[in-house]
Amino acid sequence: MYKRWFGSAALALVVLALLAACGAPATGGSASGQKPSEIRLDYAYYNPSSLVLRKFGWLEEELKADGVNVKWVLSAGSNKANEFLRSDAIDFGSTAGAAALLAKANGSPIQTVYIYSKPEWTALVVGKDSTVTSVAELKGKKIAATKGTDPYFFLLRSLREAGLSAADVEIVNLQHADGKVALERGQVDAWAGLDPHMAQTELEQGSKLIYRNIDFNSYGFLNARSAFAEAHPDYVTKVLAGYERARQWIIDHPDEAAQILADEAKLSLPVAKLELANRTVLTESPVPGDKQTAVLKEIIPIFEAENQVKAGTDVEAALKELFAPQFIQGLAQK
Repeated sequence: MYKRWFGSAALALVVLALLAACGAPATGGSASGQKPSEIRLDYAYYNPSSLVLRKFGWLEEELKADGVNVKWVLSAGSNKANEFLRSDAIDFGSTAGAAALLAKANGSPIQTVYIYSKPEWTALVVGKDSTVTSVAELKGKKIAATKGTDPYFFLLRSLREAGLSAADVEIVNLQHADGKVALERGQVDAWAGLDPHMAQTELEQGSKLIYRNIDFNSYGFLNARSAFAEAHPDYVTKVLAGYERARQWIIDHPDEAAQILADEAKLSLPVAKLELANRTVLTESPVPGDKQTAVLKEIIPIFEAENQVKAGTDVEAALKELFAPQFIQGLAQK
């Protein structure tokens, strides 16, 4: 099924290239009748396709004939990507699904246009000498996490499953890389980790993953600013065509992709391979839909119980408005 879907997407890439060569718009022109002078995208170590797309300059090649520039901005986490989207610093940002929904519920004008991975990129981590072996034992402990990101919501769901809440622990809000350092220095008792930092401390420092649950990971979402998507739908499609090319390249060249991740994130190759080969699934459909909705519905009670949204916020309505699958669906149908 996946190969059949991608076969259509691959054909779309050829169509896009031919249309660009002829000077014709890929999807009938933008709604505003104008093209952007520049498209701004983030790249992130937790989004391998973004690294490959940036590395090879495929999007720059595709847009050169249109006179559209490409700008890349590094996102250190979902919270940073959401900040960039909200402040109009980027047009496309990489987040976890939970972070995208939270941003949407809190008024950020974004749409999820693409699913870039099904990752197991977060778990609860303790230092190599820790005696903690279960979530229940974290009661009263100091835990590092980056608020507004998948590891943070993973932590909250894990605590809740163990009969605890955020009030039962001390959460230290640190960016992902800083949380790893704090764990290794013994400044916190545990860390809600994120790859590749999590794989790095596991392999190189002997840190231990005490709780894993891939179902508590909320997919990798590529989000577009709603204003950009409405004004330039043809360019959303072109960006996604580039993403599909990068995704398939990683599937076909796993070792080379791991080397790119290692070089970009300054990791050892074994760490990069652990993240990509063992904890990142790229072969599921990139169309946002029912699977992601089911995962996010499970997280909504956490938002409400932990006061992540204002009282009275209709998070279910925000979820219904979040996905914009028509761009990637249209690409597959070409």
